[in-house]
Amino acid sequence: MPKPEPPKLTPGQLPALAKETMEKAKFPMLATIDGDRPRVRPVSPVRTDGFTVYVANLASYSKTTQIQVNPKVELCYLDDDHNQVRIAGTAEVLKDRAVLEEIWQDNKLLRQYLGSIDNPELIVYRVVPHKVSYMQEWALEYYQIPID
Repeated sequence: MPKPEPPKLTPGQLPALAKETMEKAKFPMLATIDGDRPRVRPVSPVRTDGFTVYVANLASYSKTTQIQVNPKVELCYLDDDHNQVRIAGTAEVLKDRAVLEEIWQDNKLLRQYLGSIDNPELIVYRVVPHKVSYMQEWALEYYQIPID
């Protein structure tokens, strides 16, 4: 059986393909470091601006401590066609009250579950990308995407 040949991609196509994969996948896996072990779990982004992803969290979750100790994280999106987007970045606690209020107003689940934007359990992380990679299912090679 011959090896599948993925289409050749141009650099100009990559950002749109990556964003499409992110939309289709919806729920990326977030990797953190816990001591000397990686920890991976699905997350539900509350906002995405290009390749900057915002993730809500509770202060009592173990990933809170993991990110405090080492804020270097990676998000991995995988759609049904097995296309991947990997975003390596730094998780920063969102301090911008205006952006936090926008996220709060756009997310009924946050409002219902936490009751108040000032609930001390609420933490929103902004994952600032340092490296964004895209791979199509059979390509077996990652393309690097320029970060704006």
